[in-house]
Amino acid sequence: MDNQTFTNNIILVEGLKLTHQSSYPVFILLLLVYVFTVGCNIGLVIVISNEKNLHHPMHFLFCNLPLNDILGTTVIMPHLLQDILREASEQYMTYVECVIQAYFVHVFAAASHYVLMIMAFDRYMAICNPLRYSAIMTNKMVVKLSALAWGVSVLTVAVLIGLTVRLSRCRYKIENPFCDNASLFKLSCEDSVAINNLYGIISTVVVFTFSLGSVFITYGKIAAVCIASKNKALNSKAIKTCGTHIAVYIIMFVSCAIMVFFHRFPGYSENRKLASIMFHIVPPGLNPLVYGLQTKEIRQKTFKLFCRNQGNVK
Repeated sequence: MDNQTFTNNIILVEGLKLTHQSSYPVFILLLLVYVFTVGCNIGLVIVISNEKNLHHPMHFLFCNLPLNDILGTTVIMPHLLQDILREASEQYMTYVECVIQAYFVHVFAAASHYVLMIMAFDRYMAICNPLRYSAIMTNKMVVKLSALAWGVSVLTVAVLIGLTVRLSRCRYKIENPFCDNASLFKLSCEDSVAINNLYGIISTVVVFTFSLGSVFITYGKIAAVCIASKNKALNSKAIKTCGTHIAVYIIMFVSCAIMVFFHRFPGYSENRKLASIMFHIVPPGLNPLVYGLQTKEIRQKTFKLFCRNQGNVK
């Protein structure tokens, strides 16, 4: 294979720098985390889908989170697990595969913000406008909000990746364990990339600012209602529900911010690699535990389903 063909069609992926002795333990650890994450998120979707008592707008909106987590984990983990067992010179993929992976990596990141934003809106309506909640948060509204979150993510990421793919390439090495837009961008040696930088910075700032601002305002108003109210039952429910949601949001936001921050500093490449992998396994692995099992209705139904299955086994 000549260099030109290799550069145009095949991309070498710079994986984790592991010794031969440590590669197998890391492989087993990541495989177990992957199986646990996908299993828990699929389990949550099945529980919510099968239990009629959980067919409420809040739980339907919540289904977006495990579905997105399954996407975010699956888009990188299978190929990453293969690369761990390969020699560094054999860790490659086609350019088309790299572009597809980068696209879904960014769809996962964008959807993580938008899904948690619409879930915050749902909690705001339930606590601050309980009398209007049933009239506003109908199944039709849930579908619209979900479609909006995914539609915005799909379209904005398509523009982002499209701007990068149009650039000519003079390099063939991805300096990351998986493909993302920043890694694809670094394959180019063109000077006229101002529009790429501008769109990338604006889209990142808009998502982070809009996400953080809307969640901050939403929960600020919820806190104000709780402080003004003397209803202990309302306050207790708000604290439990919103506390778990905020915990999920903080985990996601901090992981994403660290990954973006380290991409700007080449000297921290190994830290960036670790942070980028953590972003795709830590929030998806913790979300079912922090949000799903901390929600009383889901916890009870999951426990009943588990006991029922245990009884069938016996």
